[in-house]
Amino acid sequence: MPPSWSHQLCKPDSQAASQAAERQQVLTKPPGSLGQLEQLAIRFAGLQGMEHPAIDPVRITIFAGDHGVCEEGVSAFPQEVTAQMIANFASGGAAISVMARYLGASLEVVNLGTVGEVSVLAGVRDELIAPVTANLAVTDAMTEAQVCSALTSGDAAAERAASAGCRLFIGGDMGIGNTTSAAALACALLNLPPETLVGPGTGLDAAGISHKSAVVSRALNRHGSNTGPLATLASLGGFEIAALTGAILGCAYRGIPVLVDGFIVSVAALVAVRQQPDAWHWLVFAHQSAEPGHQAVLQALDAKPLLDLGMRLGEGSGAAVAVPLLRAACELHNGMASFADAGVTDKDQTEGRES
Repeated sequence: MPPSWSHQLCKPDSQAASQAAERQQVLTKPPGSLGQLEQLAIRFAGLQGMEHPAIDPVRITIFAGDHGVCEEGVSAFPQEVTAQMIANFASGGAAISVMARYLGASLEVVNLGTVGEVSVLAGVRDELIAPVTANLAVTDAMTEAQVCSALTSGDAAAERAASAGCRLFIGGDMGIGNTTSAAALACALLNLPPETLVGPGTGLDAAGISHKSAVVSRALNRHGSNTGPLATLASLGGFEIAALTGAILGCAYRGIPVLVDGFIVSVAALVAVRQQPDAWHWLVFAHQSAEPGHQAVLQALDAKPLLDLGMRLGEGSGAAVAVPLLRAACELHNGMASFADAGVTDKDQTEGRES
């Protein structure tokens, strides 16, 4: 098991955050006038332990894996698409590939197991666990050994990011059927009925959503209740969701902020926080997905997402779109002049003359 699963995680630097907050008070603007951008800069200062935070380099890691629950007909797309999309990531044609180029971020794909054949591709790491998880509607999706392997793959990705000096980590997902798995996990962890969390995923109609909800109900009835995060993850999760959980905990263990994408990654974050509550400090939530269950997961994590653009693609794409906001927050914080530097009269000086 990776050390982040049970060992103490890094803690934010309160002194660096206080120094950044003091700097915000003397920059040439009314205090608070840049809103959340100010708070983002202060928060990243604390996470990075430096008064002048920076976002780059950015690492994007996509974890891919197939789901046995697709036997139940829960997706509008065939399962072969998972392997095909891995090739699309590698060739640069996917949305996240475009965003990685645009951002100048490093992109890697970790193939954990697909029913379709994946050839050797540049930028793709083969860390195969099995071709597919078991059907979570009838049995545990993963064995304990398999979930440990997936967690370890995620932790190793965090280690690679740390070794490369990355200051921000984005995890992405690819796996036909994974909104079914994520919804089942969220229902179990939040004790909520499937009807409130199950959504269209890849584009199901109303009848498809109803069928998907019934499949999740079967899975929850089989799973039962009152199990810990690891057992719940093994029972209802997927290879890529477990790897994302391991990556989130691995980043928190190594002091790397994580920009959380949509529904799938947020469910992995929920598992991580249930296992290690201090992981929450290292999570910045990029956007609110159009997938119905995401709102409940965000509320459970006390998350305030930066964007709401109606996105539900996955791949880490929503998180990538939010990176320029983080860059802007740090550039403004680091680059603006203080009142003293610019020779501009501030509010305190004005009040002093009036008194």
